[in-house]
Parts: sequence; structure tokens; C-alpha cells
Amino acid sequence: MIKAVRGTRDLLPPDTALWNHVESVVREVFRAYNFHEIRTPIFESTELFARGVGEETDIVSKEMFTWEDRGRAESDRGQSLTLRPEATAGIVRAYIEHKLWDRGLNKLYCIGPMFRRERPQKGRYRQFYQIDAEVIGPASSGSDSPARDAEVLEMIATLLDRLGIKNWTLELNSVGSSAERVKFNEALRVALEPVKDKLCGDCQRRAVTNPLRVLDCKVPEDQPIIDKLPRISQFLDEESKKHIAAVQEILKAVGVDFQINDRLVRGLDYYTRTAFEFTHGALGAQNAILGGGRYDGLSEALGGPAAPGIGFAIGEDRLVMSLQESTPAESVQKKPNVYIAPLGGGMNVEAARLARELRRGNAVVDLGDETFRLKKSFEAAAKAGAKYILIVGENEVKADAFALKNLATGEQVSVPRAELARKIRD
Repeated sequence: MIKAVRGTRDLLPPDTALWNHVESVVREVFRAYNFHEIRTPIFESTELFARGVGEETDIVSKEMFTWEDRGRAESDRGQSLTLRPEATAGIVRAYIEHKLWDRGLNKLYCIGPMFRRERPQKGRYRQFYQIDAEVIGPASSGSDSPARDAEVLEMIATLLDRLGIKNWTLELNSVGSSAERVKFNEALRVALEPVKDKLCGDCQRRAVTNPLRVLDCKVPEDQPIIDKLPRISQFLDEESKKHIAAVQEILKAVGVDFQINDRLVRGLDYYTRTAFEFTHGALGAQNAILGGGRYDGLSEALGGPAAPGIGFAIGEDRLVMSLQESTPAESVQKKPNVYIAPLGGGMNVEAARLARELRRGNAVVDLGDETFRLKKSFEAAAKAGAKYILIVGENEVKADAFALKNLATGEQVSVPRAELARKIRD
């Protein structure tokens, strides 16, 4: 038997009903904030992620699914392609390629699969799903304003509340400008030099290649060493301090609670200034539902014009895990309004006609088969979770009125064909 590839999984009903519920709420909330959907390719040029995400990040150095194109066209051969490990770089690439700055401020989102070759664990898969939102545009459109940061954070809080996720925590920090990050990274490198051999293997490597990522470490034994390292707040200039203070002021005004965590960093090279994570206790040690931040220099790094931006990515797998206790999949799965039970030869045709009429009226209809005995039809209707069972036999067709039974109460009535749609929806 052939099974799913390790690190991937199938999503099956009724769980997919919860996924659809999440995505429906996401679209409703994003629309209220005037975000619009963008769909980018699942694979891109490897150079996009090397330049945009950073060659020394774990994503680019260890986790990407990359291959060389060996297509028939000579122009394709030798091109290195990568399954997208994240969405932001592709969205900014599209912003540049299609000159979206002509539209002013762009509020964009996408929902879809991402791919990383990492160790599978609870809520983490090699093919996983992300909900991603980005605000990007020329500075003249207000894209660099702290008001944009606060609006994005308030939108996320609204989304989590609308989904029914309780007791989430917003952790907030500033990682400074690009120049401040360079100074901070160098200070970390110096501070780590005498102690790096005491850290875990990943952190020993990061101490040399990308010291900022050491602060992301979750290994308990490393925390006493990490706690003594320099803090980014020591390296912020007045402009960065004013920016994060303005974000906090707006969040307080709109009633979004937050905690300052000056150890919070974002591991990708493109992040600047505002950085944040929303966490939830139901996810265990790896408790982040989503994270994001500002990336004011990413467009230039990819060869485009200056385009300050801020965005975030929600791990949909982990978001659904956070919801499962409070919102079981069965509670959002739409059950059939009616199960149609054709009785006797030739009744499949009549049942199909009736099902088409009811479905045109937006009823959810499950359809049986004329070979089923009545008992089997009742069992199938109950298993499907239908509210009603509708009997379609020769006598009912002649009378143009049908026996409709409420499976919960046991009440059975004869309903004229013209009144069926209304009765079923009552």
C-alpha cells in the first residue's frame, strides 16, 4: 500500500469543514479591512528566496525543496526552481513585476500551501498551509506609518476573536532599522564568541552565520546564556523608538492588549522595526500561531523601488489546532437539510428531478437509491446527519405530494411539491 509522503498529510471531512470555516472568516475579516486576494505561483526562482529571505537563514540553507529545471526549452535549462517556503517574497516580487505602486497602498492576502524540509512535529508539516497578508506601497501612500502596523495588529486581534480563539497573547518588539540590526548582530557575534560552544548545535552555527537567530532558540538549556546577551533595545535610534511607541499608543487606544518582548526577533533577513508574534497555550512549547513584522527594504533587495511594507503569516495547520477544542469540526460542518429516499423501480429519475429543484433553492440535499430498502434509507439519512427524510414513491409522484419526516422529532407530514423547499428550510 502506498502511503502519503512523510511530513505530509491528507485533510479529510469533517476536518475540512473547520478549515473552510476558518478561511471563510478570514476572507470576511480581511474584506472589512479592504484587503484583496493575490495568488502567486507555488514555485519560483530560487534566487528570489536567496535574495529576499536570506542565504544564511535556516529556510534557505536547510529547508527548501529546490531542483534544476531540465525542461525541453533550452532557455529553461539550468534554472534553479524552489517550491515556495513562504509567501512574502513572492508577493513583493509580484508587486515589482506588475508595478503595483501605481495603485498606491496595496493591501494583499493569499491562502495556500508552502513547503519546507523540516523535521515533522505537532502542527508542523513539510507541506503546510499559510494565510498571509501584506501591506506594501510607496512611502507617499503611508506604507511606512506606524498606523499601518497598528491596523494590521488590530485586524489580527479581530480575526482571532471572531474565530473564537481565546487567551491569545500579542508579543511586540522593534528589531530596528537595517543599520541598527547590523550593529546588533555584530554585538551578538562578539558576545557569543566565548560562549557559543556551550550552546546547541544549531545555535553554534547561527552564532557565526546569523547571530540574531540565536534569540529564536527554544532549547531550555540555552536560555540562561541567551538571557545575558545584548538586547536590541540598546541599539535603537530615536526614530525607531518613536515608531514603536506610536504603534503602542494606537493599540492601547483601540483596546488591543500586548506585551513588550525585547528578545523577540524575526529570523528572516528582510525584517525591520516592528516585529510581533501571537501565541496560544494550546500549542505547547512551540506556541506561536502567527508572526510577522515590517520589511521596509525588501523591495529594493529584490531590485524594485523603495516600498515600505508590513505583513504576517498564519500557520493554518496550527490555527486549526488552536480551534479544535472550542470549535469541533462537526459543529461547523453543514449537514443535509433533507435525504431523498426513492422507493421502487423508476423512482431514481423522479428523486433526481426533485433534488435538482430543492438544490436550486439552496437546500443541501443527499440522494439515496431506489434499490435501498426503506430501513437502509433511514439509516443512511441518519448517518449523513440529515434533518428530514423525504419519501419518493409511485403514490407520492402521482399525488405530487411527498411524505416528509423529521428525524429528530419523528413527526411526518405530507407536503405538496410546491411547498417542499419552504418546509425544509423552516
